[in-house]
Amino acid sequence: MTIGIDEELDADRGAVPGLRIRPATAADWPALTDVVNRSRQADGMDEVHTADSWANEWPESEMFHLERDMLVAEVDGTIVAEAAGYLVPRDGVLVAESFGAVVPEHRRRGIGTALYDRTHARLDAEAAADPRPGPRERRAYAMDNEVADRSLFASYGYVPVRYGFEMRRWLTGDLPDHELPAGVELRPVTEDQHRAIWAADDEAFRDHWGAREMDEADFRQRFYGPEADLSLWCVAWDGDEAVGSVQNFIYAEENATLGIARGWLDHVSVRRAWRGRGVAKALCAASFRVLRDRGMTEAWLGVDAANPTGALALYEGLGFRVVRRWQAFGRPIDQPAPAGWRTAGDAAPAGGQDGHGAVSPS
Repeated sequence: MTIGIDEELDADRGAVPGLRIRPATAADWPALTDVVNRSRQADGMDEVHTADSWANEWPESEMFHLERDMLVAEVDGTIVAEAAGYLVPRDGVLVAESFGAVVPEHRRRGIGTALYDRTHARLDAEAAADPRPGPRERRAYAMDNEVADRSLFASYGYVPVRYGFEMRRWLTGDLPDHELPAGVELRPVTEDQHRAIWAADDEAFRDHWGAREMDEADFRQRFYGPEADLSLWCVAWDGDEAVGSVQNFIYAEENATLGIARGWLDHVSVRRAWRGRGVAKALCAASFRVLRDRGMTEAWLGVDAANPTGALALYEGLGFRVVRRWQAFGRPIDQPAPAGWRTAGDAAPAGGQDGHGAVSPS
């Protein structure tokens, strides 16, 4: 389903004077970044993106095409809102996921709702035509303090289906020291190791809620994105096998803007055969020292509250404390969620996703 610009102009002319809804283009990334940064700030989120980093959050792939899957709303020629939606198989479910942001001065005017309606009209049509088997659902994500998003989801019949936390550990004072098991060692990351590290991380995350098939766009995003510094990563090897990693990131522009020194343990993973032997604990302890040596005073990560490997307890034992909560919301694609509804792919108690703040095709 393709949205025609003239059709949108006619539909919206009476609602908000000067409103135009159109597909996004690559030239819009600076304006889109400004929208999401201002929206995050209004919601009390200490998160800052650059145009390059925000574009990297949305790599072109079979799953996501910018001009097909992202809309912008302009008022008198200025972009004031954005919305994206795409279909992605997760846990045997074809999920229509969506994201949106509206600058604070244009909220409560129906712009976010208009973007949502158009996004899901397209996704509903695409899901109906998609030959892949299995149930169809809608899904979206929000932090607890993103009140407008949560209100929108509730009005469309979503219910909470999963939750998780963003956690912080200060890097001042004494740091824990945990050894890797015998035969397992840390090695600096070299380019010839990239594929092995990628494959090990992908394998480990298949056990987690919301897992999906990763592709070349994901690989380039992770290893060659504008803020990727693989010298920060801690990777454990058992002979020629990568067994686990902590993929650390420092978002320099964000830190400079906010006046903080924060590093992120963005991906913490251990392959199933090496779990329960202290690998994750040792990799996190090593990451604390790597980040502190780079001048960081705090470490952050995201965790699924119902993570099947006990990650929440592990991080609490390493000194992390919860700062804020996020939730995943869902519903059947064709109706509001009935009482007691749970996503067809949820094999664990209601409870998230990891990452650096923004929800993206990850």
